[in-house]
Amino acid sequence: MKFAARTYLVAVLVFLYLPIAVLVAMGFNESPLYALPFQFTTHWYEALASNAKLLRSSWNSVFIALITSLVATSLGTLAAVALSRREFRAKTWLRLLLLPPIAIPWLITGTAMLVFFFWTGIGRGFHAILIGHVALAIPYVVLVVGTGLATIRTDLEEAAMSLGARPVSAFLRVTLPLLLPSILGAALFAFAVSLDQFVVSYFLATPGFSTLPVEIYSAIRKGFTPEINAICTILLGGSITLFLFFALFARPGARRDSR
Repeated sequence: MKFAARTYLVAVLVFLYLPIAVLVAMGFNESPLYALPFQFTTHWYEALASNAKLLRSSWNSVFIALITSLVATSLGTLAAVALSRREFRAKTWLRLLLLPPIAIPWLITGTAMLVFFFWTGIGRGFHAILIGHVALAIPYVVLVVGTGLATIRTDLEEAAMSLGARPVSAFLRVTLPLLLPSILGAALFAFAVSLDQFVVSYFLATPGFSTLPVEIYSAIRKGFTPEINAICTILLGGSITLFLFFALFARPGARRDSR
């Protein structure tokens, strides 16, 4: 039984990570057709440096993801605090409404946004993509930060207010530092959701402006080149670096809690 469980676990890990390993390796393979034997080269990274369309779309994706992360984290954190610490009508309904944007297929969401933006005059382009990404990321932020708030003792903030601190000051000095790891995790989640978003970006992009997923899709239709492997490897390295930074940042808090 243990052997079967371990075999299943190894199979799942291989299924998940082997394609990524192949993608990274082929970015350093000399053959543009992925022919073997493997011959190491950095040619495709040099070619990437002169691929203006791919670099521009990558910068568009990263820039939109950064703004989305900032805006969605700010709005989502405020919403999570309100849902966790305040009592008002329709509170249960608002919590339930957070789930459909996560559960509804993005194809339907993208179509609905395209129709709504044209109907309201917002149109397509950078601003429309940014609004769409923020709208998609906020529910994830609310859920992550809300989970973090549920683990924080409310009596700590109440004790600070009993000693003379104002509610805002008690929140900023007591609750916010304890909540910071959850906020950072939600920000990384929002960044990943935006960076990986294809459907909404594809529907709302205008000619001449595209994000990296849309550009990769267009490139695959015309002919796949290892330059795409190179840019994906760079983004993968950046994502792993952010993850490790967050893990190292959150570790001291975990040690304090264990004491």
